[in-house]
Amino acid sequence: MPDALSATDWAALVVEAADVTTAVLERAAEADWSRRPDGSDWTARATLDHLALGVLGYAGLLTARPTDRYITLFGSLDPAAPIPHCLEGLRIAAELLAATVRSAPPETRAWHPWGHSDGPGFAAMGIVELLVHGWDLAGAFHLDRPPVDRLAAPAVARLFPEAPPGHGGTDTLLWCTGRTALPDRPRRPAGEWRWDGRVR
Repeated sequence: MPDALSATDWAALVVEAADVTTAVLERAAEADWSRRPDGSDWTARATLDHLALGVLGYAGLLTARPTDRYITLFGSLDPAAPIPHCLEGLRIAAELLAATVRSAPPETRAWHPWGHSDGPGFAAMGIVELLVHGWDLAGAFHLDRPPVDRLAAPAVARLFPEAPPGHGGTDTLLWCTGRTALPDRPRRPAGEWRWDGRVR
């Protein structure tokens, strides 16, 4: 259960999600990153930038703790940097989020359009971003996508209270985010899903 995880546990999961994701994507470092993952309007390169911006942005939200808006600090990857350096940037963003999660008092709350959240909530958001977009990118480059149940399951439990039981963490996360079907449920329509970041 996510409630049994400490802030330190959540921080470690964020870092591990970044490590797992970047280890897979390093195998495509010399590929054409102008291609688009299936169903995406973004290139693979733009998806990496979205990931860095989002994960770093969660650290910023947890630091500034706004109640009604996004922060004005935006982080992006150097558009001229080689892919291995961009993956390093993604790991840096994850480390910054992890450090912020570890240091945030338990009563901390910050705005997010999908529910004001706390440190574990923002950690779970970062994990979902890393795993799901990592899955998208690995598919674009035809890379093996190993299951990540140990990382996915706590994030699903924290952010998707409607998640159906009885499936592995990876499969459930991909269903929750509209990527795949489950044996007993059709795929969710693209763009019609969201998580619930509220503290419960």
